[in-house]
Amino acid sequence: MVSSVPKDKTSIQELNEFYRQMVLIRKFEEAAAKAYSIGKIGGFLHLYIGQEAVGVGSIAALEPKDYIVSTYRDHGHALARGLKPKPLMAELFGKATGISKGNGGSMHFFDKNAHFMGGHGIVGGHISLAAGIAFSSKYKKEDSVTICFFGEGAANIGSFHEGLNLAAIWKLPVVFICENNHYAMGTPEYRALAVKDVSVRAYAYDMARDHIEGDEVRKVHDHVKVAVDRARRGEGPTLIEISTYRFRGHSMSDPAKYRTKEELESYKKKDPLFRARAELISAGIAEKDLDALDLSIQEEVDEAYQFADESPEPPLSQLYQSVYAEDK
Repeated sequence: MVSSVPKDKTSIQELNEFYRQMVLIRKFEEAAAKAYSIGKIGGFLHLYIGQEAVGVGSIAALEPKDYIVSTYRDHGHALARGLKPKPLMAELFGKATGISKGNGGSMHFFDKNAHFMGGHGIVGGHISLAAGIAFSSKYKKEDSVTICFFGEGAANIGSFHEGLNLAAIWKLPVVFICENNHYAMGTPEYRALAVKDVSVRAYAYDMARDHIEGDEVRKVHDHVKVAVDRARRGEGPTLIEISTYRFRGHSMSDPAKYRTKEELESYKKKDPLFRARAELISAGIAEKDLDALDLSIQEEVDEAYQFADESPEPPLSQLYQSVYAEDK
């Protein structure tokens, strides 16, 4: 069952843009999975398939001056921020044309100009870094907010508590978003969390909290916008837990045999892309127009794949660059 159909033209246009971004993420990730399976991508590859509404809805609540700190599952966040598929795909391929010049790979997308402050491979380690970025914004009297994404597994890491504690003490302009996909790698939340609701940990830090389902992109946007606006007004941080689900394994090397087929299928029935598409059709958008949009996005992703495949490898000399600060 879908939520109420958007009535006004602006709301329909907004949902259509959210749908476009979610389809782009889905098709980008499917192309990345294909490339990994045939050996064009090495190392680790963590896909965002199924969680698209969380990244798209949350990041749409930001302004260009705001900052994003992501996890190793960062492809969807980067695309939602507006980073282009070609340099992102090239980064996955380890090519010189990648967003991080092939140095970072899947887990380390970074774009300073877009205030996309990196994917991070250390579980939970980036949460205190996000507090630091928010501290910088407040210290410099910038009107900027930081959003920090992390999984429920990171909520048991010391950096989580350190980051939230300092953010609360200093009333930092930061929104902590726990994307709870219910499995920290292959460990279900009931085996790792004494209290399943991560958001209640906000009480320990006298912090605002929220907890929502992440299968409806406009709902995610509206809830995160409240927290972002609160932070921008100087009223301090918020911890938001958004319940979601990854349709693939933890990474491409994970067969995900720890969950049942029935569980997976039950979540796929709540696919955020299908939900948004159904709402658009109910609002009067022709299905053929959505099919055309899907096709155009597929062509964009195909071009990104070809661009990455044909791009040059980084020179060997790059191994010795960006290791130490250069003398000025």
